[in-house]
Amino acid sequence: MFVDLHLHTTYSDGSFTPEELILEAKNLNYSAIALTDHDTVAGLNQVIQFGKKYGIETVPGIEFNTSYKNCDVHILGYFIDRKSNKLLKLLKKIKEKRRERIEKMIRLLDKQFGFKINMKEIKEISSNNILGRGHIARILTEKNYVDSWEEVFNKYIGRGKPGYVDRKKITPFEAIDIIKEAEGIPVIAHPGLIANQQIIDQLINYGVSGIEVYYTEHDNKMTEKYLKIAKRNELLITGGSDCHGPKNKEGKKLGKIKLDYCYLKELKKYKSILNDKPFKKDLLS
Repeated sequence: MFVDLHLHTTYSDGSFTPEELILEAKNLNYSAIALTDHDTVAGLNQVIQFGKKYGIETVPGIEFNTSYKNCDVHILGYFIDRKSNKLLKLLKKIKEKRRERIEKMIRLLDKQFGFKINMKEIKEISSNNILGRGHIARILTEKNYVDSWEEVFNKYIGRGKPGYVDRKKITPFEAIDIIKEAEGIPVIAHPGLIANQQIIDQLINYGVSGIEVYYTEHDNKMTEKYLKIAKRNELLITGGSDCHGPKNKEGKKLGKIKLDYCYLKELKKYKSILNDKPFKKDLLS
């Protein structure tokens, strides 16, 4: 039995619908998956519904895009209460900021390069939900303005490029707090992609509960490094492909990480312990 605990759908920047994601997981003989769309819980009801229909266990999750010391840091949250008022209030604010950012980028790309794309097109491929740069990249590629996603980011919308617009993000510490408020388990996503590795120690000291050891862009050396960190700090171990579907930059990655079910079992055990305790800010410290 194996699982993938890091997956996206059309409710953020993926190209699989919730049903397509479940069917793909079933075809690959997964026992369970976690949906961790960026900054939204909008797709969770559907994924859980289709999971029950097709016999795939589903974990309600989220991936917060955060920033700290000029570094992108992503925090995963597992077994969150998707009806938490504080969580939903924050996500509504993030969604609005994302929309404003994409509108500015579209105007810049038109003004500077004559790229004709509009918000209607963006919303159509995003199921009218969370908007991100990946949607711009996908449309520019489909319209043949560019040859690849790499070209879009390297020339036009990557950090520091002419079409890039910064977005004020929450910090990873705020993400950890809100995940705990929503009775979830906060985990450091793909630590190998964090530019400043000292941030990992700060997150551990702050009270993050786990670390994503097994990841498609972690080589053997990196995997071993984070495995040692997890064991030394008694952190939960997770893993996932970070699949965004076949129409995105890396193509379909589901199937590249097959995490043993025992790791999900540990997450569930930890969740059951949390359920017996009232929330405190330092609960998972």
